Amino acid sequence: MKALQIAATGMAAQQMRVEVISNNLSNMSTTGYNARRAEFADLHYQQVTRAGTINASDGTVMPTGVQLGLGVRPSAVSVELAQGALAATGGDLDVAIEGGGYLEVMMPDGTPAYTRDGGLKRNAEGVIVTSDGHPLAPEIVIPEDARSISINPNGEVYAYFNDAIEAQLLGQFTMAGFTNPKGLEAMGSNLFSETEASGPAIQSTAGEDGLGTLRQGFLEQSSVDAVKQITDLISAQRGYELNSKVISAADQMMGATAQVR
Repeated sequence: MKALQIAATGMAAQQMRVEVISNNLSNMSTTGYNARRAEFADLHYQQVTRAGTINASDGTVMPTGVQLGLGVRPSAVSVELAQGALAATGGDLDVAIEGGGYLEVMMPDGTPAYTRDGGLKRNAEGVIVTSDGHPLAPEIVIPEDARSISINPNGEVYAYFNDAIEAQLLGQFTMAGFTNPKGLEAMGSNLFSETEASGPAIQSTAGEDGLGTLRQGFLEQSSVDAVKQITDLISAQRGYELNSKVISAADQMMGATAQVR
C-alpha cells in the first residue's frame, strides 16, 4: 500500500507551502521584502512496465507502459521579484530604490552583503549604517555640524552647513546588480549574499548599467499581496485535507484486508 507514503509526501508539501505563506504574511510590513513561492516536483516513478516494451504474446510494442508515481518533493522556494510601493517618510536618510539593484553593505568580517532596505541611520561616529549597524559601501561619514543631508537619485550624499552656501559632497553609495537575483542567499535582517547561482555582484552606481535610482525621503514597502497569499493559504489547506483523506482511505482498505478470513 504505497498510497500511505505518497499521501504523506503530499501533506508534507502542503505544510511547507503553508510555512512559506505564513512567512510572507508575517513580513507584510518589512521594508523591501519580496514574497516567496514554494515550488514542487514529482518524485521518481516505479516502472512496472516500460513504454516500448515488446508484448511477449504477439511481439507488438506497448505504446504507454505502466509508471506509478511515488509522490511529490519540494524543488525550490523562489523569490517573486517585484517593486514594492514607495511610502513617503520624510527622513533624510531614508532612501528607496526605484528599479533593480541593491545597496552594498559591509559586514563585520569584511565580506559584502546586499539589501533593498533603505532605512538608514547614523551611528555615534557619524557613519551611515543600516538598522543593524552595518556601514554601507563605501563608508560615508556625516560631520557633526552638518545642518541637513541630501541624497540625489545617483546616490551622491551632500551635506549642508550653516557657514557655507554650497553643499559638500561626502561620497556616493555603491549599488550592485546580479545576473540571477533569485539565486541570492537570504541572510535575514533584509540582507542577501551572493552565491554561485546568483553570479558575482556587478557593481555600479544608481541609474547606470540597468540599476534603479534612489529617492530620498521614501521607503520601499513589502510587495506581498495579502489577497493572493490568503487565497494560496486556502488552497494549501484544502490540499492538505485531501491528502489526509487518502491516508484515511488507505487505512480503511488495509483494515478490510486484515479482516479477510
